[in-house]
Amino acid sequence: MTNWKVILNIAKTHLITKMKSTITASLGVTFGIAAYITLVSFMTGLNGMLDDLILNQTPHIHIYNEIQPSEKQPIDLYQSFEGSFNAVHSIKPKQNQRKIHNALPILHYLKADKNVLGATPQLGAQIFYLSGSIELGGRLTGIDIMEEVRLSNMQDYITEGTPTSLKNNENGILLGAGLAKKMSLSPGDRVQISTVSGTIFPLKIVGLYQSGIADIDNVQSYTNLKTVQRILGEAENYITDINVKLLDINLAAPMAKTLEHQFNVKATDINEANAQFETGSNIRNLITYAVSVTLLIVAGFGIYNILNMLIYEKMKDIAILKATGFSGRDVKLIFMSQAMIIGILGGITGLCIGYILTTFIDGLPFKTEALPTITTYPINFNAWYYVIGIVFALISTFIAGYLPANKAKKIDPVRIIRGT
Repeated sequence: MTNWKVILNIAKTHLITKMKSTITASLGVTFGIAAYITLVSFMTGLNGMLDDLILNQTPHIHIYNEIQPSEKQPIDLYQSFEGSFNAVHSIKPKQNQRKIHNALPILHYLKADKNVLGATPQLGAQIFYLSGSIELGGRLTGIDIMEEVRLSNMQDYITEGTPTSLKNNENGILLGAGLAKKMSLSPGDRVQISTVSGTIFPLKIVGLYQSGIADIDNVQSYTNLKTVQRILGEAENYITDINVKLLDINLAAPMAKTLEHQFNVKATDINEANAQFETGSNIRNLITYAVSVTLLIVAGFGIYNILNMLIYEKMKDIAILKATGFSGRDVKLIFMSQAMIIGILGGITGLCIGYILTTFIDGLPFKTEALPTITTYPINFNAWYYVIGIVFALISTFIAGYLPANKAKKIDPVRIIRGT
């Protein structure tokens, strides 16, 4: 039966007598774990911020009417050409309304679906912004502001003003921050909106919207859905887009295909809309984890080298232990215990240092005009990273200690005592 008290006592004595080597091995684990925690927390926090910047502004399913050429051309109607190969050049899209047919029944259907968190109508219009002698082209989108706030983080991008201010003002507008800067406008001022047909409407700026994407902020503004319908002279059922948020994002792709066939509309799911961005995000995460694991493996090699040297230095001690009745298994457990003690001490210290470093980084000011709602560097304080860190530290030290300990187990005490 293994006497763990004696084995741990001997392991502790070895570590204390070789304090310099023990500290060096522990520091290898400590800095490996600390670097892992700091790197993975910062990089995943940064990736999460970038994902939110793009994906939170993208609906799970976007429903609209896509303008495209007719699938059946007039030549296909002639029976004399049936069964032959017909080539039609310079095909033009047919005249088609931008609005979604039966938009209100579709909205009602979606809101009744148990898998749908919410569905919001939108009406987009190409317009001109007029301020003094400045005339800028852009896009005005009519929305249900309170539903947008409920279903997305749109409120985080309203840098001045409130969603309620827009809701309570039929002639209000959330002006893009880039537009406001170019036209020297601020909340409380008025801006004139000109439609493509030349009709001009004055709107009061009740707030500024800044998404962090310059191309959007330089053209995009928001107002109430009914306001845009009134500007375009359209009825209340005139809706060009429907944005859908689901309870489970994984249902987006199959549900989009179902909606396309069911209502004869174009439905784009979030994966299709952000395929390139999703690929870039996955690659960044892969690089982050690869570098982090490499740091831990390097720390494991350090422990292996130190324990290997320790065995050579303790050859006579090992011979005496075996000569006094200790089995090869006992000797192996002694050196394995040393490795695990180093792993536990170094791992816990590394976790503490990693937490301190990430907390420090989390408090550093980070200000940029592109991200007005971000005030400090993003850190992801995920408890699983700490669990993974300590588990990997124990596994790496176990493996690093196993090989030298196995070598110590096989040492012949007679040869060591004879000096051969």
